[in-house]
Amino acid sequence: MQETVSINLEMLEVSIESRDGSALLKTVESLHYADIADFQETLTEYEDLEFLVKTLGPVGYADVLAELPEELVETSLYCFNTSEKRELFAQLSDDDLTDVLRALDEVKRSEMLGILGRKDKELVRTLLKYDEDTAGGWMTTQIGRVTSEMSVKTAVASLRVNLESADTLSRIFVVDENGMLEGKVRLRDLAFNTWDTPIRDIMQPVEHPVLATADQEEVAMIFKKYDQTIVVVVDESNRLLGVVTHDDAMEIAEQESTEDMERIAGVSGDQPEVSYLYTTVFTHFKRRFWWLFGLALIAVLSGYVMLRFESVLSGIYLLSLFLPMVISAGGNTGGQASTMVIRAMALGELTPADSLKVAWKEFRLGAMLGSLLAISIFVICIGLLPVFRAPLPEEITYLRFGLSISISLGIQVVFSTLIGALLPLLARSLRLDPAVIAAPAITTVVDVIGMVIYFVTAQTILGL
Repeated sequence: MQETVSINLEMLEVSIESRDGSALLKTVESLHYADIADFQETLTEYEDLEFLVKTLGPVGYADVLAELPEELVETSLYCFNTSEKRELFAQLSDDDLTDVLRALDEVKRSEMLGILGRKDKELVRTLLKYDEDTAGGWMTTQIGRVTSEMSVKTAVASLRVNLESADTLSRIFVVDENGMLEGKVRLRDLAFNTWDTPIRDIMQPVEHPVLATADQEEVAMIFKKYDQTIVVVVDESNRLLGVVTHDDAMEIAEQESTEDMERIAGVSGDQPEVSYLYTTVFTHFKRRFWWLFGLALIAVLSGYVMLRFESVLSGIYLLSLFLPMVISAGGNTGGQASTMVIRAMALGELTPADSLKVAWKEFRLGAMLGSLLAISIFVICIGLLPVFRAPLPEEITYLRFGLSISISLGIQVVFSTLIGALLPLLARSLRLDPAVIAAPAITTVVDVIGMVIYFVTAQTILGL
């Protein structure tokens, strides 16, 4: 299947290069509009883009435009004149049209709104007032609506009028005269009941509606937890506004997972919708530099700690052999703890109210891990160091030296585990993204703390 798509895309590229419009139209009949949108990302010459867009025309290009990354929308619209844009916008669903206009700057957006009719303009402006990462920003208003006073026959007749414009009729929603949500009916309920059956007798309650201002992460959670195909969106007065469909839920899940992975890796800024290869080097640079710069400044503290305890290293230089091991153990255990907690929060299993339970659980886990690692390193110190005749001052025995290394390692693992687990919860309670303070931020913090623990323990036990 994918091989066939690749062959058709190659044919599409050839038809564009040869400026063969009839061949292009024949080829796109075998391609999904999402594949055409992906192909458009590869076009580097405006003339090639213009030929593709103009050949498809407003009607044929509408679905492709809805799939494009925001960065490519404005350039694509340049290819159409005003009347063609009006025809293009008429083909788009209200949520897709809103996404297209949201991709434009204020000036261009106002210009495009002027092309729309009064009714469409008011609808789009209503949708634009919601942030793009909220339920209102994702919803479509093109749904089936009936009232509880209707009979099945009247309801079917009213739905038939809006049949073409409705995005989904798998669920039909029951509202009162003021648009307040009362329930839902299924299409099969209308098909298998008599014409005179009142809608109120066959309607069912709507499960798990969300406010239009709800974060998209909450919407994705409802889809996953309750196996829903659509999520109903209402305002504070329970007035039905629209629905978020399952295809949007998949996009939300992709965005959320991408954002978490990038934050964990220390990448900031808005996610570009263009794929990795077609995102500019400068965009990648901007998103990575400030995180790296900030963490570099924090890491300077590690150097200060080493200067502060220079006399300890000078007294027993062998301590430098085990310092990287203690530091990395803290970073690794802290990273593991933060990853598990962030995942649990993303799945809705943890909230800041669970902090004490998490702390107690991770303290015990850290103590178990730290103890086992400490015993292992202690055995290595007292067993191998004498064999290799590792240099130590006469007054320091291998037993005392191994004890100082193992104790500092155990304390570091316990502290790092607690920090890695609790910092994401603290971030959530402060309304920050928990992934922001994950690795490498946690790694940098526990590195500094680990050095302090290491040198203070050595100084205390070894009498330096």
